[in-house]
Amino acid sequence: MNKNQFGNAVVGQSGGPTSAINATLAGVIKGAFESDKIEKIYGMRNGIEGFLEERLADLTEQFGDAAGNLDTEKLDMLVHTPAAALGSCRRKLPDPHTETAFYENLIELFKKYNIRYFFYIGGNDSMDTVAKISEYLKTCDYEMYAIGVPKTIDNDLTATDHTPGFGSAAKFIATTMQEIVRDCAVYTVPAVTIVEIMGRDAGWLTASAALADRIAGCGPDYVYLPEVPFSIENFFADIRAAMKKKPNIVIAVSEGIRFADGRYVGEGTQSGSVDAFGHKYLGGTGAALEMAVKEEFGCKVRSVELNLPQRCAAHCASLTDLEESVSTGLTAVNKAVSGISGSMISIVRAEGAEYSVSFEAKSLSDIANKVRSVPRHYINESGNDVTAECIDYILPLIQGEPVLQYKNGLPVHFVIR
Repeated sequence: MNKNQFGNAVVGQSGGPTSAINATLAGVIKGAFESDKIEKIYGMRNGIEGFLEERLADLTEQFGDAAGNLDTEKLDMLVHTPAAALGSCRRKLPDPHTETAFYENLIELFKKYNIRYFFYIGGNDSMDTVAKISEYLKTCDYEMYAIGVPKTIDNDLTATDHTPGFGSAAKFIATTMQEIVRDCAVYTVPAVTIVEIMGRDAGWLTASAALADRIAGCGPDYVYLPEVPFSIENFFADIRAAMKKKPNIVIAVSEGIRFADGRYVGEGTQSGSVDAFGHKYLGGTGAALEMAVKEEFGCKVRSVELNLPQRCAAHCASLTDLEESVSTGLTAVNKAVSGISGSMISIVRAEGAEYSVSFEAKSLSDIANKVRSVPRHYINESGNDVTAECIDYILPLIQGEPVLQYKNGLPVHFVIR
């Protein structure tokens, strides 16, 4: 490949947004401005779907000052803006080996805008998109570099210590759990509160609920992850044991917990609909367990679904997460202009007690469409809590509080035109 390739870059965001995904976008924009190989950077509106429709934003214009230099004030505002500033999509690309007409059309669009660097920020399904484009590029004579830039609150991408977006979501969940536990503790009436937390196949987010107990001594009584088959009998036994000690029980559950036969606990409350990648839309696990507890114990019971705030609570973001997200985006550009393609940027944690990370490019062939679950030794033997080792892994990722810009009491966000 030509390591001195000059041209334009395009960046997109895909899948579920996070409170740090725009920090990664900011890193890509910064890298593009600093590179002498990138003339202009475009933003895809609504990911690859928007690019196919030629809905592009000129990010060089929007983030440049009067002299054409990077406007760092605008960029900093973008870092602290939640959700996907460019919009998102869930578009599954066809097989590059059989649907060549689709990719021929895609390459023509790249040529039209002189796109030589392609950056896609997202999770497992987004890495699938980058992998397919990279695979097709091997068969054509168009010189372009495609890099996957990780993002997902689920923390389920392989080949990376953790994913940008997870630390901020974990911080919000731990903070909210602490507040819920304190609220539930004010009465003496027996009650069970079930908090449903995102996580289809991996329980990293739900595991972070236990941070509240480690840090503040005020966390959930039990934590149930999808990595361990769920037993309703054991669940009831756990509640009975806790009720002997205190009246108010708070439980954290992953939305994706399943029975031993593979059925989702909340399956009866779900629509059965699936997204473009065949994933079932989840939710309702807390409500299903609420009904079961009410029937079994007859006590006061409520379910709380943390829902969207888990991924968009930028006011409770982790500074560590934001800084690493920017670095991930910046590294993606640096790797691409050095001639690397078909890779994802990976966060590598250094060994030792003091937390530090570095960033590497790893082949997408080892990453796309694979799920990184919470290892069994991070979960206690009973399957109803996490271990100290798990807490030690998550704790550094939630450190630091960003300084936000406010206007009339509300945080200021950046809107891409």
